[in-house]
Amino acid sequence: MAYTTITDPSAYFQSLLYTGNSSTQSVTFDGNSNLQPDWVWTKCRSNTSDHFLFDTNRGVHKNIHSNDTAAEVDNSNSLTSFDSDGFSMGNVGGMNFNSQTYVGWGWKANGGTTASNTDGTITSTIQANTTAGFSIVTYTGTGSAATIGHGLGVTPDIIIIKTRSNAVDWQVYLNLFGNDDEGLFLNTDSAKFSSTNYWNNGATSSVFGVSNNTGVGANTYTYVAYCFKSIQGYSKIGSYTGNGSGDGPFVYTGFKPAWLMVKRTDSANDWWIIDNKRDDYQNPFSDLIVANTNAVENANTPRGDFLSNGFKWRVSANAFNASGGSYVYMAFAQNPLVATNNVIALAR
Repeated sequence: MAYTTITDPSAYFQSLLYTGNSSTQSVTFDGNSNLQPDWVWTKCRSNTSDHFLFDTNRGVHKNIHSNDTAAEVDNSNSLTSFDSDGFSMGNVGGMNFNSQTYVGWGWKANGGTTASNTDGTITSTIQANTTAGFSIVTYTGTGSAATIGHGLGVTPDIIIIKTRSNAVDWQVYLNLFGNDDEGLFLNTDSAKFSSTNYWNNGATSSVFGVSNNTGVGANTYTYVAYCFKSIQGYSKIGSYTGNGSGDGPFVYTGFKPAWLMVKRTDSANDWWIIDNKRDDYQNPFSDLIVANTNAVENANTPRGDFLSNGFKWRVSANAFNASGGSYVYMAFAQNPLVATNNVIALAR
């Protein structure tokens, strides 16, 4: 019998829905977990608008967009505080336009408390939550191949990096690719790229490598990196192969997903996000958001099911389930299938 160290995933990740008011407002996560987020990601569902991403390493007001290359923007009307049970915002349209509907996602790191890390050749600023397998890392490039401390104590499965100071593509490292040459761009639909020694020997339990590329390590450029390690019963970063059938593949995660992001890697296709709040915990799920565009929510077409121990596709589609297609995914739990004692934790 395998166990999890996290019996309440909502203490580390949650989604919420809200409606804009073109003024100021605070929004809260559900439940009694009092989730104080350190990484907040919002998207307008009902209108075309950028994604807005914030974290407590960089501080309030400072937003970046997963759907474009733009450098970090400091906007006092955007996110104004990371609250003990949610977050507050001003009247910036992309987050809070009157009568528009929005989704927000929040992850907990270390409550905004950072530390200097000298494990790598570049000193980084980190806040790590080793229980949840998540760290936020900020650093400055040197223009040379280098290593960056991440603070997880285990090798991360995925690292998502954005240049803060300059307009450059988002870079995504996946340990499952098995080498330091391949990666993905979060802000495009491009297939997996290959560039020799791009990740400078990849990641270890203490550091990840970067080259001198502008996306990860240019001289004087500033960066933020979001690092995740799969945690049994709470999170899973993995891969699967499509079968091109309406009876699509079942993908085992070990928990009922609350949030899922999927990307095809052998061919161009978008980064698709599903969560249990927008679909109101119903199967089949149908409401999708694309991380790499500013498009409205793609809704009302059934695609698949969230199950107690994973997810299953119910469509044949290039985006999720092409015959022989290669896909990667990142998922977070609603309920774990495993427990911390001799009782199986069944998904509700």
